[in-house]
Amino acid sequence: MESEPLQSVPSQSVPLKSETWESGPLLSVRDLRIAFGGVEAVRGLSFDVRPREVLALVGESGAGKSLTARALLGMVPRGATTSGTIRPDLSAHRGRRIALVPQDALSALSPVHPVGDQLAAAVRSVTRVSRARARARAVAALERVGIPDAARRARAYPHEYSGGMRQRAVVAMATINEPDVVVADEPTTALDEEHRDQVLRVLAEQREAVGAALVLVTHDMDVVRDQADRVLVMYAGRLTELGPADQVLGRPRAPYTAGLLASLPQHAPPGRRLPALRGTPPAPGTLPPGCAFAPRCPLAADLCHQREPEPTAMDGRLVACHRPDELPHPAFALFQEEQPA
Repeated sequence: MESEPLQSVPSQSVPLKSETWESGPLLSVRDLRIAFGGVEAVRGLSFDVRPREVLALVGESGAGKSLTARALLGMVPRGATTSGTIRPDLSAHRGRRIALVPQDALSALSPVHPVGDQLAAAVRSVTRVSRARARARAVAALERVGIPDAARRARAYPHEYSGGMRQRAVVAMATINEPDVVVADEPTTALDEEHRDQVLRVLAEQREAVGAALVLVTHDMDVVRDQADRVLVMYAGRLTELGPADQVLGRPRAPYTAGLLASLPQHAPPGRRLPALRGTPPAPGTLPPGCAFAPRCPLAADLCHQREPEPTAMDGRLVACHRPDELPHPAFALFQEEQPA
């Protein structure tokens, strides 16, 4: 069965109770559910994207981050069924009001057309301009993302670009029509540290230049620390924690968030191994009763194995945990091992 379109949220829909802002959200997602064969991979997710902010979606593989991000673009896979609401629905304006920076730049670019032609086609898909004008905009976009000798490189094919250059080219394509929202799905996964930093810098510069919000899907917590305004932590298709990046990263309230952060080198005690979350996330359709994280959580109590916690407002954020006040400070200590390196 092909995916069903998400509905527009009624005008009386209210923002998440933990959040306030002067202007309304750019996007409001409510009770998003994405299922395959009746098994939910995203389970009742609600959040907002604010104008010009960077919202990072983090979590282990299989958490539902990429599915969630692509739902904003109306790009859920064939065979998925969807429900919930996204207001406004920007998927009909993909490329103009909302655009994607994909993980694999090589597959995102057509191998049989020069890069400049593909950028020019993106311009002409939303704006009635001449081919010459679209071509000029394509060259200018490549220049802005740091492609050297852009006029000549615009005539080159994707395989003639390095990996870092291809990723910069897809950033240029995503921002060439000045969208309101850019969705970046693990945009630096295949890059080395030098090219990763270059692409992130270019992405930040282009987002600022066009005034777009950024939804950033990543597993790299250092990137989150450097780039994000707010963080949405996902586990087993649900919200675990959502709030300002400095608060969530500095003093997490959900044990799962603490476990993700505990593995960062800066949180390792001298002479100790880097801690790691024990076990693996459950596959969709095999969720345990109660909290999905309970089998891996050092704080799990009987209640955690019996009832799934709902997101609750605390300390200016949302937290889905039965025992958020019982985390030690720093919370990373919950996962630190007592064995020498």
